[in-house]
Amino acid sequence: MKQSFTAVLERNSSLEGQFATEPYEVAWASEARWFINTLSIDPGTAMSAQVQVSPDGLNWCDIDDSPKTVSETGTVSWTTSDFGGWLRLKGDIRNDSGAPEGRAKVQIYLALKG
Repeated sequence: MKQSFTAVLERNSSLEGQFATEPYEVAWASEARWFINTLSIDPGTAMSAQVQVSPDGLNWCDIDDSPKTVSETGTVSWTTSDFGGWLRLKGDIRNDSGAPEGRAKVQIYLALKG
């Protein structure tokens, strides 16, 4: 019997500078899909988000070389495959000049299937 679950990692959270979501244990799942719903973002600001994987929920490394960039409101989604026991997103909010300034209000979901 297939299982599915959607974890809400950030709910109406205002992110500034560097951030990381709470880690989520996913060893039982075979599929993972991320959703970032950007409710608002400061003009001239972009959010970069990178998927990280961990064997124990404590030590992290990037799972791929493709950070996602969000610079406007709306929802973006992508899949993650070949992951280990734990997943999270890390990222940062920067302005057009690359300085860690600005704010984004987001909802971040992790949908899992096993």
